[in-house]
Amino acid sequence: MSDIWWSLPLTLGVFFAARALARRLNNPLVNPLLMAMAVIIPLLLLLNLPYARYFQGSKILNDLLQPAVVALALPLYEQLHQIRARWKMIISVCTIGSLTAMVSGTAIALWLGATPQIAATLLPKSVTTPIAMAVAGSLNGIPAISAICVLLAGVLGAVLGHLLLRLCGIHSTAARGLAMGNASHALGTARAAEINYEEGAFSSLALVICGIITSLLAPFIFPLLLWWWG
Repeated sequence: MSDIWWSLPLTLGVFFAARALARRLNNPLVNPLLMAMAVIIPLLLLLNLPYARYFQGSKILNDLLQPAVVALALPLYEQLHQIRARWKMIISVCTIGSLTAMVSGTAIALWLGATPQIAATLLPKSVTTPIAMAVAGSLNGIPAISAICVLLAGVLGAVLGHLLLRLCGIHSTAARGLAMGNASHALGTARAAEINYEEGAFSSLALVICGIITSLLAPFIFPLLLWWWG
């Protein structure tokens, strides 16, 4: 199955055009990722092109995902003095947030009649994609669907996260950053960094810590939830 040579320039062109539009309109609903999806997905359906062929042509973007996550260490380093001063609060917030994300998604899925496999797939929805897929696979979930759930959580957080934070009267950059990184991982972090550099740093920190906590606790939380529900 050969790849499509124009998938990479198409992806980049649509993304940067959507980004320019988002900056001009300054509206969270005009999210670059969301706009890019709204253009590319209908185009693939119209041309009847399998996603696998499209993906092969732009695979380099996927390969850059993990280095991009590692690059988030820079703003963390620059805010190291604040992290040292608030580390107890940060660990507490990330632990509570991770547990809430895992328990709420899994419990709602089981309450709605989902199978254990689907529940396991939804459990790591609030961590970054590589970790979510690994966690879902270890719990006999479906990693590919977990990646979609992560994407949806990230887009919703990037689009609606700051609106909800404003409605709740939360103005602290540290609190807003931790909330965004906890609930909507890399996409929320990118949005937080666009608004405030310090907020982006705390969001990056929450992304990393919540990923670690989820990886460590998911194998224990999921069986407990199944036992409780059963």
